Amino acid sequence: MGNFVKKLSDRACVLVSDSTWMEDAAIAQLITTSQLEGMQRVAGMPDLHPGRGYPVGAAFFSTQRFYPALVGNDIGCGMGLWQTDLQASATRLDKLEKRVGNIDGPMDDGDARAQAMQDAGVQANGHEASLGTLGGGNHFAEFQQVDTVYVPEALAALGIDKQRLLLLVHSGSRGLGERILRQHVDAFGHRGLEADTPEAAAYLAQHDAAMRYARCNRTLVAHRLLANVRAEGRSVLDVHHNFVAPSVIDGQAGWLHRKGATPSDAGSVLIPGSRGDHSYLVRPIRECHDSLLSLAHGAGRKWVRSACKDRLFTLMTPTQMGRTALGSRVICNDRQLIYEEAPQAYKSIDSVVQVLVGSGLIELLARTRPVLTYKTRGECCE
Repeated sequence: MGNFVKKLSDRACVLVSDSTWMEDAAIAQLITTSQLEGMQRVAGMPDLHPGRGYPVGAAFFSTQRFYPALVGNDIGCGMGLWQTDLQASATRLDKLEKRVGNIDGPMDDGDARAQAMQDAGVQANGHEASLGTLGGGNHFAEFQQVDTVYVPEALAALGIDKQRLLLLVHSGSRGLGERILRQHVDAFGHRGLEADTPEAAAYLAQHDAAMRYARCNRTLVAHRLLANVRAEGRSVLDVHHNFVAPSVIDGQAGWLHRKGATPSDAGSVLIPGSRGDHSYLVRPIRECHDSLLSLAHGAGRKWVRSACKDRLFTLMTPTQMGRTALGSRVICNDRQLIYEEAPQAYKSIDSVVQVLVGSGLIELLARTRPVLTYKTRGECCE
């Protein structure tokens, strides 16, 4: 992996280059996490940034014990990509923006939601009303256009037509994941769970249910948006990046946690930039245990949320923030959130992806650019 792996300790490393933005606080959190009981190795991705006690953009491998708090409250968060039948060259932004409508509230079609739940194996859990909604924070849905193709035959194999728009959905388990983590922390704190115990089995059952919910949620978000813009679509890929699962690393059986880390053993994935940056469709080309079989999941923050509005408010109005340097538009009527999620608050996606390329972990298949990003039509909720 050349000079892209920086060892921090005998248990911790991070994938970086000389140009990678990396906060000391994120490194400190990564090292602290490596010292948890049973933790064997931790690996920070190039999009590593500080989280609430634990870093985001990292993978963690433990034995005998696993840590729900490392997965966090958005169990099953991930990226789903759909090929639409919308002709890119014929798309008019004014019309697309109007037709997208508002998907902040519950679905009107309860029968469609119930059918989707049945198809996905999602049981009633008290959070049915949130299915088909994005939530706040960094979640989004984005119509994208392929602007550069590196491996045409790979796109053809995935069924991607560069002449038509793609739809990317980034969301997770909403209030269900929050409830599961809160119940766990209230009962067990942050000390984790010993594997092969009734408590561990109970958490894993809830965790797996939240994973199914999250995937169902992304599917329903896509279906709602496609119906609103009068388009058809087909799922190309759907990959979680917040979860824990049994794994074998260098011959040792244990538990692999991913918090904002995309699996490198799940086929092709899309790594998005900020709302004003490109995204990359990539194919993992080798299994690497140094990186704990993981890749970056996005650009990664470089500014904390609380600092964004103060830095940008005098420079740009919310209306101006709704337009990007790439000519795309952003639907976000939450005045605080539109600053918190500004492109300036994120690392350059090229700086992140090039570390993965330089490490020999991925092959670039295509680059996309944003066309229309949906965050919220109103104030964010749950």
